Amino acid sequence: MILYTGQATYYNIEGGYTACVTLQNDNQFLVAMNAPQFDPYTSNGNPNRNSLCGKTVRINGPKGSVTAVVIDRCPSCQYGDLDLTPAAFQAIADLSQGRVSISWSWL
Repeated sequence: MILYTGQATYYNIEGGYTACVTLQNDNQFLVAMNAPQFDPYTSNGNPNRNSLCGKTVRINGPKGSVTAVVIDRCPSCQYGDLDLTPAAFQAIADLSQGRVSISWSWL
């Protein structure tokens, strides 16, 4: 198993569509994958057909771990970074921290 490291942030997607064309809410454990790791799997330039959509990751942070589903692309994230829903972020850190160091792997 490969363990990636990076930074986790959170964003609100309540009722919004994502790169994977899913309508989600902030109470679910969901994640936007960084563009450098997401984009190579985009078919014909259409992120809706990205093979990473629906894949599961295990994220370890300062407060604990969480399992989340890839449903979006984070254009401003660097390699290894993940952007989480508030619910997923709260499982690994306090929202007041805003950005924390993480490690994560594919399940």
